Amino acid sequence: MIPQLFVEKIDLGDGRSITIETGRLAKQADGSVVVRMGDTMILATAVSARTANPNVDFLPLTVDYREKFAAAGRFPGGFFKREARPSDSEVLTMRLVDRVLRPLFPDDYHAETQVMIQLMSHDEEVMPDALAGLAASAALAVSDIPFYNLISEVRVARIDGKFVINPSRTDLEKSDIDMMIGASLDSVAMVEGEMKEISEAEMVEAIKFAHEAIKVQIQAQLRLQAAFGKKEIRTYEGEKENEEIYKKVKAAAYDKIYAIAKVGSAKHERTAAFAEVKEEIKALFTEEELAADGDLVSKYFYKTNKEAVRNVVLELGVRLDGRKTTDIRPIWCETDYLPRVHGSALFTRGETQALATVTLGTSREANQIDSPSEQGEEKFYLHYNFPPFSTGEAKPLRGTSRREVGHGNLAQRALKNMIPVDCPYTIRIVSEVLESNGSSSMATVCAGTMALMDAGVQMVKPVSGIAMGLITDGEKFAVLSDILGDEDHLGDMDFKVTGTADGITACQMDIKIDGLRYDIMEQALGQAREGRLHILGKLTETIAAPREDVKAYAPKIITRTIPGNFIGALIGPGGKVIQELQKATGTTIVINEVNEEGVIEILGTDPAGIEAVLAKIKSITFKPQVGEAYEVKVIKMLDFGAVVEYTSAPGNEVLLHVSELAWERTENVTDVVNMGDVFEVKYLGLDPKTRKEKVSRKALLQRPPREDKKE
Repeated sequence: MIPQLFVEKIDLGDGRSITIETGRLAKQADGSVVVRMGDTMILATAVSARTANPNVDFLPLTVDYREKFAAAGRFPGGFFKREARPSDSEVLTMRLVDRVLRPLFPDDYHAETQVMIQLMSHDEEVMPDALAGLAASAALAVSDIPFYNLISEVRVARIDGKFVINPSRTDLEKSDIDMMIGASLDSVAMVEGEMKEISEAEMVEAIKFAHEAIKVQIQAQLRLQAAFGKKEIRTYEGEKENEEIYKKVKAAAYDKIYAIAKVGSAKHERTAAFAEVKEEIKALFTEEELAADGDLVSKYFYKTNKEAVRNVVLELGVRLDGRKTTDIRPIWCETDYLPRVHGSALFTRGETQALATVTLGTSREANQIDSPSEQGEEKFYLHYNFPPFSTGEAKPLRGTSRREVGHGNLAQRALKNMIPVDCPYTIRIVSEVLESNGSSSMATVCAGTMALMDAGVQMVKPVSGIAMGLITDGEKFAVLSDILGDEDHLGDMDFKVTGTADGITACQMDIKIDGLRYDIMEQALGQAREGRLHILGKLTETIAAPREDVKAYAPKIITRTIPGNFIGALIGPGGKVIQELQKATGTTIVINEVNEEGVIEILGTDPAGIEAVLAKIKSITFKPQVGEAYEVKVIKMLDFGAVVEYTSAPGNEVLLHVSELAWERTENVTDVVNMGDVFEVKYLGLDPKTRKEKVSRKALLQRPPREDKKE
């Protein structure tokens, strides 16, 4: 028997629509839905444990997004023909959903919760990542899991000056904005994307447009929830509380923490001072009390610490390190730090430091993208590493984390549109975060800009970035420029903005409170612009413009285009010609066939080697023109002529017949030319009798006068 289905439709207003369906699939999950747009179908399920681990004081939420190759009618690549670890694009989608959902669960809900989203059918005209947030929220909406504030996410683009919701990949290529917005009915919770130097006002306008579309999608979820029959939210055991202990901790700790916070100090000094206060608070309790309620003492100390630090900012306008709300920490920069890399730069801002390196290569080094929803390659990409020593910790290394993927992607998007379209190189940036206390991703953008210019990449414009924070009690608020790590943890917003002197190139915003007002967002963006330009000034003081050329150890790349019918001659049988040429010249040669032409990339550090390759290409593609004169050299003597080689195209030989040596009758070839002689000949084209190429020496000589015949 087919189960009863419940379906809601969302009209996008331009002939496209989205449907949400529940009741057919995965009915043993706490909640499940299928979201469809065009022929793209996504299944989302939500399951949460009935009991929580009493030793866990956070929400163990896992958001997982996977794209099945069968969804696009394709086989997985590689040796094992099944899906394995998630791709970077899947990880980025997981982060987009997680960052919106996580703050909206009840603070005291700590049960293991898993939201799984999978692409089951893929339509090339529909980008599935824009539907993942809607699917996740809808699955929670039809469950009994405590999640009261429904959300959705949309992609917003601007094409020919008009905003578009959830554009196709083809349409997105024509857009100057590519942003993902996540929001509830009341407020925006997450923004991430890239732009082509737009203004702060244009960015706010795009966010508002997206939010209106999100409200429509949330209303559809509410209708689906009502039609399905809203389940009674499960009861759960919240966190243990003890008002007496809280009052005791706050009374003893608040003033001391406030006093430390308002003085302004370095991270290690401040951490030690707070730790000393905590030990003093613990000393107020007996060993028996700590054994029973030590977790509450720690919890209430953190709560008091957070309240005191926030109040110092709101009441005094003073931050943990002594800065005012708009101050940027001291910055120092250095380029050309590493002698053998193609480009390098150090960027240090306060207690955050990033070392960026640039490597230049051919198209062979492009990053290949092969997923069910996207195929292609990236000729510019950035990798970000965050080792535990950067925060003074010792932790096991378990591969690239989701955080590293996300931060690297943000920095890559910030810089990618400033790489010239005609740049012949494949470019890889690697950012090693060596110290971290406040936005290492923005330090990566700054270090990456300088490393690119140090490498001789002719950037369109330099890019800088800044992380903004917010502290508010609902009435008063303070927008913080260049936030510390502690200000991120204790604050209400993390808003990263990158851009040139002329506009924004990328952003990432996470809101931890409900109801962020647009006027606060606008102030944050304006304050971010001032800080961003200040930082940009520090970068350009260090390196004002890209180096005119690449460094001595960096390869130069030359590109040439040849007719497609010469590709085989350059490669040679079994690749013999090109392999021997690379070995002899110390170069790397890459040939790509584009529109029936051969695009050749020659990469090398020795100019002589590159010139030798160019000469070989010229030789192989040499085609003499009828009637033109060419210099030749005799390379072989024959009884009936001489074999000559074009000096401008070594390897190209032609027979100079004895009859074309001179106007006079020539008995012996050596009477006119000898081995090694250099002279000019005229190219006569193909001989109509022999169908072979014909050249003439005598055609360039003055013909002697004819003798009169004797009577």
